[in-house]
Amino acid sequence: MRIGLYVSTLAATALDDTLAQFAAAEARGLHTAWTGQLFDADALTVLALAAQRTERIELGTWVLPAQPRHPVMLALQARTVQDASRGRLLLGIGASHAEVVEKRLGLSHVAPVQHLHEYLDVLRPLLHGERVEHRGEHYAVALQLPEPAPQPPAVFLAALGPAMLRLAGERADGVALWLAGSRFVEQHALPALHAGARAADRTLPRLAAGLPVAITRDDPKSRASAETFLARSAKLPAYRRVLEKSGLASAADAALIGDETRVAGTLERLAALGVTDFTAVLFPVEGDPEAPRRTLDFLSGIASRP
Repeated sequence: MRIGLYVSTLAATALDDTLAQFAAAEARGLHTAWTGQLFDADALTVLALAAQRTERIELGTWVLPAQPRHPVMLALQARTVQDASRGRLLLGIGASHAEVVEKRLGLSHVAPVQHLHEYLDVLRPLLHGERVEHRGEHYAVALQLPEPAPQPPAVFLAALGPAMLRLAGERADGVALWLAGSRFVEQHALPALHAGARAADRTLPRLAAGLPVAITRDDPKSRASAETFLARSAKLPAYRRVLEKSGLASAADAALIGDETRVAGTLERLAALGVTDFTAVLFPVEGDPEAPRRTLDFLSGIASRP
C-alpha cells in the first residue's frame, strides 16, 4: 500500500513553506503527496512548483471541484503539470458539495453523477491525445489538443455515494475516499466499485483512503482536537452519511489516534481489504506539539516497508 501525505495550503504562512512540505514528504520516503483546491491557492499551480523541488514522489489533487473548470481547460492544465512533473500527476476531481458549488460559487450542483460522467467524456480523451466530438447537456466540444501529448495522468474520482463509486469503477483510474474506514470500504465502497468495473469489463481502479492521523495518546484531549479539526467536514451531508454507514458517532471516531502499533494495525486492515493508497491528514493535538513530527516518522517507517 502506498503511503501519502495531504499537504494543506492553509496551514502554511507562505508558498515556500507549502513547497517545502512536498520536498520533505519525498525525503521521508513517502510515495504520494496531495493538496486540495481551497480558496487560498491554485492546487495545480502548487503541484507544478512542487514538481520542481521533487523527483520521485507522485503529486496529486485531493480534489479539484469539476464545476468551476471547463474540462478542456482542466485538460490543458493537467497536461502542463504532467509534463512539468515528468509524469507524476494524480488528477483528483470531484463534484464537491452543494454548500460550496451553489452557495459560494453560484453554480449548479444538480445531478452531480451525470455531470461527472459527461465531464469524463470530454476530459479523458483529451488527456489521451484523442479528438473529442461531444454534445451533451453540459458541454459541446469539438477539439483535439496538440500533439505530442504527454503520458496521461491517472484520473482519480472523489466518490462516497453508490452511484459515484460505480462511476469511478467504470471510468476512473483511481477513487479517493475521505473519512471512510475499513467498514465503509468493505461494505459500501468495494461492492459499488466492483459493480462498475465489471460493467465496464476492466480491473478495479486504485483505491485511496484519506483519514486524519495522530500518533499520540488516545484520550479526551486528542479526541477533542480531532473533533475541532473535522468540524467543517462533520457538517457536510456527504460526510455525515459516510459516518453513519460506518457506524461512527462522530467525525473524531474516524481519525486514527493512538500509538504506532494501533495505527499500523488499522492500516494493515485497510491494505488487506484492497486499499492501494493511504493518505494521512495530520492535525494538531492539544498538549502534544510533537504529534505531527512523530506521525511523520511513523508514516516514513511504514512507507519503507517492502
